[in-house]
Amino acid sequence: MFEDTMDATLFIGLDLGDRRSDLAIVDQDGVLVEESRVPTTPAALERKFSALPRSRIALEVGPHSRWASQLLEGLGHEVLVANARKVRAIYDNPRKGDRNDAQTLARLARLDPALLSPIRHRSAQAQADLAILRSRDALVRSRTLLINHVRGMVKSFGARLPSCSAESFASRATPALPEALRPASLPLLETIAGLTRQIRSYDRQIKDLCQTRYPKTQALSLISGVGALTALAYVLTLEDPRRFAKSRHVGPALGLVPRRDQSGGHDPQLRITKTGDAFLRRLLVGSAQYILGPFGPDCDLRRWGLALAERGGKNAKKRAVVAVARKLAILMHRLWKTDEVYDPLWASHPHGDHAARMARAA
Repeated sequence: MFEDTMDATLFIGLDLGDRRSDLAIVDQDGVLVEESRVPTTPAALERKFSALPRSRIALEVGPHSRWASQLLEGLGHEVLVANARKVRAIYDNPRKGDRNDAQTLARLARLDPALLSPIRHRSAQAQADLAILRSRDALVRSRTLLINHVRGMVKSFGARLPSCSAESFASRATPALPEALRPASLPLLETIAGLTRQIRSYDRQIKDLCQTRYPKTQALSLISGVGALTALAYVLTLEDPRRFAKSRHVGPALGLVPRRDQSGGHDPQLRITKTGDAFLRRLLVGSAQYILGPFGPDCDLRRWGLALAERGGKNAKKRAVVAVARKLAILMHRLWKTDEVYDPLWASHPHGDHAARMARAA
């Protein structure tokens, strides 16, 4: 069916499923050449696509997109990994389905690759290291769920467990348990203690990664509210600071800017877009909450955020937290890209006017 020449170019949409994937192939004139399905395995994809001439292949980002795109590129094809949230022709399609999605991807790849808002996957090493952070996060959320469950059980018996940190909860809660609840609660406390030990093990791994494999995180950790976890998550998620021509582009990439629905004189204030990596966004917001909180040390970010919160209005404090998180993301990118030394009170120095202009520009 296909000519075995490198000059022949086909446009292929590949809708990756967990077990089977739909593909659609169109030629340079937009004629649908083939629709078929293949198993979502490396061997099946290699058999199918090694028999095709050099093609432009479009697929959506997802659990299988990283290894599949690398395999297809290794076979000599041009691969575009589409940002699913920005391809309205797919997620807004009233006739959405795997076959239709594959054909839409193929036709968009033929018309203009920019319509796919293509993304670039991080390296395998960065992905593996980031898995350590995400695994730790899963353990922390599991521990929080169990702690809340135990506290709720005890309250239902008219008792109350002492206030304490999650790390010390198992040891502090054991003596305070009502006798009737000990059979139900002690196994949970043992599990909580085990989770705490595993979380500490992950913390040691994260610290070691920062010191050995990702030394750039040391400079980012100097910012108040940014620890090793947030600094490493930032570096691993963005991976290369040159991805962004300007530091201010990081905020929109992480979903920390308001949505826009402007039309004529209508321009309402909307919530943030929440695009990009949700895990990193949550860490940055947590750092911003610390910076604006009662224990946050004096710095330019804190002063700017508090001034923003004092303007009043509904949800002023929440907006200030998000705004500080966005400024924090910009600042971290600037330090990472330029190797500048962090000065928490840069704007207070004699060159403060210049710093203020830089902050407004960001």
